[in-house]
Amino acid sequence: MQRDTTLGFFSTFWQRCRFHGLCLWCFNARYGGFLVKRLFDFVVCATVLILLMPFVPVIALAIRLDSPGPAFFYQTRVGKQGQLFGMWKFRSMYIDAEQRKVALMKYRDTQDDVLFKMRNDPRITRVGRLIRKTSIDEIPQFWNVLRGDMSLVGPRPPLQSEVAKYGAYERQRLKVKPGITCIWQVSGRSKIPFPQQVEMDLQYINTQSIFGDIVLLLKTFSAVSKGNGAW
Repeated sequence: MQRDTTLGFFSTFWQRCRFHGLCLWCFNARYGGFLVKRLFDFVVCATVLILLMPFVPVIALAIRLDSPGPAFFYQTRVGKQGQLFGMWKFRSMYIDAEQRKVALMKYRDTQDDVLFKMRNDPRITRVGRLIRKTSIDEIPQFWNVLRGDMSLVGPRPPLQSEVAKYGAYERQRLKVKPGITCIWQVSGRSKIPFPQQVEMDLQYINTQSIFGDIVLLLKTFSAVSKGNGAW
């Protein structure tokens, strides 16, 4: 079977092929898989946001009462193919957290030069510790998935300062949309060293499927309920 030229948007999911002299339209499995993943992300996120919407004002009020500042945190992250987007979270740190980061560098628990992780980070508020342990702080990212900036499952979205330290191997993480959860988040979260995180992310990229995404989401619920590796 020999592929012929493709036409417009229709050919994103269907391609003209020649089979024993006949001209046929064949389903493009590669792009079809992307479509199925996108529809799955959209339906799940829309459902989750509708169910959780009544709790959002309560969470936001708790954050505001615990420490001065907005309830939501907005930060520029790097997405698919290096495109920048604004990622949302419930705020879990004091508003001067970034200014205090430099003074805390020598106390961090990660040994690599890319990530900053600290087990007892003094910049995290009381409510912040709770919503981080339960991953409630990630709820606003369902909006990012609805917008198409992120996916439910994929490598976690890095900061620009982190990507600046990437080599060619690490940059392969940017081949797909970043996700709310990923393989290493259900395998120890912050306990996993960065080189191993990259290895796990590339394993996901090379073997991704809807069935695999569903399995990872189910494992995420289990990991969150146990609070494994949540700092």
